Amino acid sequence: MTARIIAVANQKGGVGKTTTVVNLAASLVEQGRRVLIVDLDPQGNATMGSGIDKNALQKSVYHVLMGEHTVEEVRQPAKEGGYDVLPANRDLSAAEIELVQELAREARLKNALELVSADYDYVLIDSPPSLNLLTLNGLVAAQGVLIPMVCEYYALEGLTDLVNTLRKVRAAVNPRIEIMGLLRTMFDARSNLSQQVSEQLARHFGGKVFDTVVPRNIRLAEAPSHGLPGIVYDRAARGSQAYLTLAAELIARLEPQTASTEH
Repeated sequence: MTARIIAVANQKGGVGKTTTVVNLAASLVEQGRRVLIVDLDPQGNATMGSGIDKNALQKSVYHVLMGEHTVEEVRQPAKEGGYDVLPANRDLSAAEIELVQELAREARLKNALELVSADYDYVLIDSPPSLNLLTLNGLVAAQGVLIPMVCEYYALEGLTDLVNTLRKVRAAVNPRIEIMGLLRTMFDARSNLSQQVSEQLARHFGGKVFDTVVPRNIRLAEAPSHGLPGIVYDRAARGSQAYLTLAAELIARLEPQTASTEH
């Protein structure tokens, strides 16, 4: 069986993309799934948040994109959490410039992941918060996009941009890509605006909006400084529990046969 490849993307920064990637990966492992994180952000936050020192890397996702190493040669196990990471650091910024001259530059990641697809059930791609050649590599490799978003006024604007981008990617290079789901993150149930934006999302996207809502949670925010997923750092925290619930919901959506036999 080949891996389900999911790009976690939003052109707006600060919406909890990396938090979602790291905690969803660890939560899927808890459900018995084999998971690889691909860190496509030169800031390397998913790498550091998984307990891997980005400054000490000899090989990174940059070398995979440039065709110098395979995924198998570069991937590393997370410090804790049970998943693998294709790590990133500042070297990745150079890939954008260097890839411009290369053939099939937007399919580099897709081709590299095909070689390890049988090793994993899920591949989660942490995309940078802008639309560039790195993001495009993620969208070309993926079958679906998970969009984390904060329920604020400007969030809907950013979402429209991303939906338009996906439409172009589908038409030009990846006809199979679709929105897998929208995840409400850093949710403040006391805020009227959050409730209003949440209702608008449900009206526009219906079943695409995950039932799971990730609340604002200080323990989730603290976890990366310890190089741990939130569900390892403090499993009982509300944010950690939300990601465990999200993993179960994602599996129920994407593996209906498995979900029905497990109950």
